[in-house]
Amino acid sequence: MNSTQSHLLVKPDFSRKEYINVTPQSAGWKDLSFLAVQLKNGEEWSFQTQGNELALVVLSGSLDVTSNAGKWEAIGSRKDVFHGLPTALYLPRNTDFTVKASYGDADFACGWASATKDFQARLVKPEEVDIELRGGENVSRQINRMIPPGFPCERLVVVEVYTPSGNWSSYPPHKHDMRRVDKDGNLIEADLDEIYFYKIDRPEGFAFQRVYTADRRLDELMMVSDSELVISPEGYHPVVAAPGYNVYYLNFLAGTDQSLANVDDPDFGWVKETWKFKDPRVPMVTLEMNQKPQ
Repeated sequence: MNSTQSHLLVKPDFSRKEYINVTPQSAGWKDLSFLAVQLKNGEEWSFQTQGNELALVVLSGSLDVTSNAGKWEAIGSRKDVFHGLPTALYLPRNTDFTVKASYGDADFACGWASATKDFQARLVKPEEVDIELRGGENVSRQINRMIPPGFPCERLVVVEVYTPSGNWSSYPPHKHDMRRVDKDGNLIEADLDEIYFYKIDRPEGFAFQRVYTADRRLDELMMVSDSELVISPEGYHPVVAAPGYNVYYLNFLAGTDQSLANVDDPDFGWVKETWKFKDPRVPMVTLEMNQKPQ
């Protein structure tokens, strides 16, 4: 499939504050939704979680958030996603909130999914983010875990991934599209819908992402540019960054379990045994890069 025509690739509309909008209807899955929002200095944006739990991730700038679940001032302390660790805010069901860009222009993303339980609103600060260096050699990448498995929520998982120039990530190709347990009842694979929202460190840069099933019923290869999004409803979904361009993507996941349980494509899992070292370019972002608003 030509990458410019794929139904899995969502392009931004910068004429709108909500420049990326994914609904369950547009994605063709059960109930994971996503918005990316840009605000000019002084602008506000309001939303209601209704029957959903929601996570907000600050991509750049700083925000004030006022809600019936709490108030948070000046959240976010990175110039952009390539200059520091993230700030995330978890909000439970039936939360009315307003976001204001009080310190300059700001860029943020929200993802949400239906929930049956209520958990306490929680701000995840940059110093609380867990950094994982995964893979090896030209498959080395950095994962920042804001709402990982085990976080006090019902269904959402939120991480962000940094792939250095020319490297691969989400590799070996893995999938999480059916719920499976072993003979002892341990979860082997969860059934999760996933969003990949991209930022690239230069405007002309790009990455490629493939989404495919074992039987090739689904087999899409997409060229992805800055601020574009890929829907991964099922199958394997590896990524490669173009040489010369560092690639970021924000993952929101929701499904049967608050988990990242997955299985590798058996044709490619062997490559893990060949890695001898980590790429010295990771970690790509650190807490020392964060800065408070002026």
